[in-house]
Amino acid sequence: MVRAAYVRLFRKYPIPLLIFSLFMALATTGYANITGSAHDFSGQGWGTDEICIFCHTPHNAKTPQLAPLWNHTSTTATYTLYDSPTMDQKTVQPRGPSKVCLSCHDGTVAIDSYGNRGGSHFIAASANLGTNLANDHPVSVPWNHQTTGGGSAPCANCHSFHGPLAYNLPFNGSHPAYLECGTCHEPHDKYPAYSTGKMLRKQLAGSAICLHCHGK
Repeated sequence: MVRAAYVRLFRKYPIPLLIFSLFMALATTGYANITGSAHDFSGQGWGTDEICIFCHTPHNAKTPQLAPLWNHTSTTATYTLYDSPTMDQKTVQPRGPSKVCLSCHDGTVAIDSYGNRGGSHFIAASANLGTNLANDHPVSVPWNHQTTGGGSAPCANCHSFHGPLAYNLPFNGSHPAYLECGTCHEPHDKYPAYSTGKMLRKQLAGSAICLHCHGK
């Protein structure tokens, strides 16, 4: 009976239901991929066996809200920024969307500093970027490429965290939009086939992730 009801619905609304079904399948698969990823600290014995709690909480979130329902102690570091004479746009001190990542990856805040807990386990090795970002890809770069209408940003219609493309490289904000850590990296590891351990949104093979922007 249930199957027959679905058949009738698909006959009446074939395209919308197909789109909805694909969306739900992708969403379920994508968000499940954080389990077992490099951001899954549930098995570390750091006061919880939960996964999401290191960054998010359903209640009593921290302010400022660097990410939805933010639960991690935020970095207060000042950074040495990347600079180059070839850059048309200058970087600014990392904005909230990149400070979310740097709150672990600059090495000044413990990974297990979440909620009201003071942590003692700091990120190590190459994942610790430090506060000198002069030798790292710039983040918090305003993006004004291909603008029309006196400074509007049509690129953000596609390069958006809520854009229509499954494998886009999203910007943050608008007028201008900014390139942030999350432009190239997906913290929930939705695309493990591309990540090679780096939680990337596109593959490194053939420099695909670089040429997505730099080949334009």
